[in-house]
Formats: sequence, structure tokens, C-alpha cells
Amino acid sequence: MLRLHYAKGTISVAVAIALEEVGAEYEPVRIDFATGDQTKDDYRRLNPKGRVPALETPDGVLTETGGLLEHVAPSLVPSDPFAAAKMRELMCYLNGTMHPHHAHGVRGERWADEESSFADMKRKVPERMADCSAYLEEYLPSLPFPIGDLQVVSDAYLYVVLSWLPGDGVEIAHYPTLAKFQHRMNTRRSVQAVFEKGMM
Repeated sequence: MLRLHYAKGTISVAVAIALEEVGAEYEPVRIDFATGDQTKDDYRRLNPKGRVPALETPDGVLTETGGLLEHVAPSLVPSDPFAAAKMRELMCYLNGTMHPHHAHGVRGERWADEESSFADMKRKVPERMADCSAYLEEYLPSLPFPIGDLQVVSDAYLYVVLSWLPGDGVEIAHYPTLAKFQHRMNTRRSVQAVFEKGMM
């Protein structure tokens, strides 16, 4: 059986959503960042990066959300090469731009040592996350596949990233496309299942 090591509310939950969506059997294993589970030897042996997610499979351990999503739900990757590339383009943007902006507010110690730097980074988060939200508001309608129905794995990725907006000082209601997407995803059984399991 697959074993998904995740931390509550982190991007690792996107993998759980995809697993639920395709009906895969898996065991969720919670990593508690508050107690430093990710730094302990047992987990470091599994994932030396000390991050989540980590997925134990019969063939070995996989890390990095984008790769895991495609592995666990290949049926949710478009068959058309251009559409598949656009899906990956979106996930790369979320991973390489929006996620780091969010992390600057909650994990500033990755980039600086001085407390004053942490505060400065945190002050910038609402502005940067709002900029990203505005970009997505314009970008999402151009995608060559529908969003919000979990026909592509990027939906799971985007859903979790958008769940961070309230904590980052951004009101999703200002972005009608994003709000509609979030509402549609909330109705999916796979999303409801991760809430019921206490993963979000």
C-alpha cells in the first residue's frame, strides 16, 4: 500500500486529494512540523530534504508534489501534449512563484537569520500573494482544459495553494474566477474526504 507522509494544510495534501479522486488506497502519515517531525532521523532517512510530501511506493520513495501528482493520477494528465504542458506550466508557477511568496511569511528562517528580516518578509506577503492571485485570475480562463472538476492534477495543487490566501491577508472574493474554482472543488468528494481525515 502507498504511504503518504504529509503535514496538515501544506501542499502535500494535494497528493491526498488526487489519491482520493482516483480511488487509490493509501495510508496517510502525519508529519507534525510543530514538534519537528520533519527533522527527526526516521523521517530524514525516508526524505533527506526534511520536507513533505514523501510517498512510499512499492518501487521506492517519491518526493516533490508535481511529480507525485502525475505518478498517483496519470489519468488526470491531459493526453494532448500542449494541454499537458500548460498543466505543468501552471504547477511550475504555483511551485516556483506563489508557494515561495507564501513561505516567506511562515518560514522566513529559510532565507534570513535576523528577526527584523522575518517581519519585513511577512509584511510583503499580502502584496505578493495578491499579485499572484490577480495573475491567476487572468491566466486560468486561457487554459485548454476545464478547471474545478479535477479533470487535471493541477486542480489539486491550485486548490491547496488558494487555501492559504486568508492566512496571507488576501480575500479570494476579490477574484471571481478563483472563488468559483474553490467553490466547485469544495463540492468534490475527494476534497471533502481530506477534510474528514483532518488533513486540511
